[in-house]
Amino acid sequence: MNLEYYSSAALVTSVVVYLLAMTAHAAEWAAARKAPAEEQVEARELVGAGSRSSSRGAGASGAGAKGAGADGVETSAEAAVEQRMAEMKVELWGRIGVALTVVGFLCSILGTALRGIGAGRPPWGNMFEFTITAMVLIVAVYLVMVWRTGARWLGLPVTLLAAVGNGLAVTVFYVAVAPLVPALHSVWFVIHICAAAVSGAAFNVGGLLTVLFLIRQRVEKRGTVGGYLSRIPTARKLDLYAYRFMAFAFPLWTFTVAAGAIWAEYAWGRYWGWDPKETWALVTWVVYACYLHARSTAGWRGTRAAVIALIGVASFWFNFVGINLLVSGLHSYAGV
Repeated sequence: MNLEYYSSAALVTSVVVYLLAMTAHAAEWAAARKAPAEEQVEARELVGAGSRSSSRGAGASGAGAKGAGADGVETSAEAAVEQRMAEMKVELWGRIGVALTVVGFLCSILGTALRGIGAGRPPWGNMFEFTITAMVLIVAVYLVMVWRTGARWLGLPVTLLAAVGNGLAVTVFYVAVAPLVPALHSVWFVIHICAAAVSGAAFNVGGLLTVLFLIRQRVEKRGTVGGYLSRIPTARKLDLYAYRFMAFAFPLWTFTVAAGAIWAEYAWGRYWGWDPKETWALVTWVVYACYLHARSTAGWRGTRAAVIALIGVASFWFNFVGINLLVSGLHSYAGV
């Protein structure tokens, strides 16, 4: 057994732990369905206060009214106990989900680091290695958000993405450790891949926020926001958060394309050759440029902008996975 074996074992462990974290967050969402929404909690508190006032007023009128008031107070107390129990379940499952996510994150870091040490180079030489690195960055962004803003509501989609990403990496994309091909022996390769990984993580988090925005917006239009959806930010805030992630990632993706062109000149003697990978990277750049342009000049908000953002995420993943698997070109070494 060597470092490559232990790397794979750590990554497989991360998939299992991420699945458990996803299950815990799913239980958190399910438990929140039984817990009253914030609006219902406030209404119950008002009813309880009214019942207590009625009880005090009825005390001077007679024993019958006093008994009725006592019943109102008892009902309010039972509702409060029920609310507290439901909240405790939601909090418990949420904390378990975050704790498991941290464990999965540490396993993923360990697996990625051991892969790099075993290969004697940065672990970014093929699609398998780029995938596990991207998953580390996506989960890292989520955990920072939980730490800084309490964004635990993003746990379910993030753990789902991490489990699927690492799962595909260790089953479909896996390749044995091998030396880099000559085209990758360049400092611009490292710069290009680092920028691509960071921008890709930001694009994906923005995409997850966009999906939540569409779900929340649809529920808000119906007029009733209940369950766990009542605990996530409003549709307007989710739209803003997604936009900020996209706006952060776009300049990095621009730099990624530019660095890739410089690297191509070093490796193949030309800056741009309309290789399928290069072409689709440009397509992805154009889609996100349209998204940012539409928001800043045409004032697009809401569904129309969200659709463009999701097209951008789909374009990113097709460039990363589809081109590698379906099309041959100068970047074919990055395939499986």
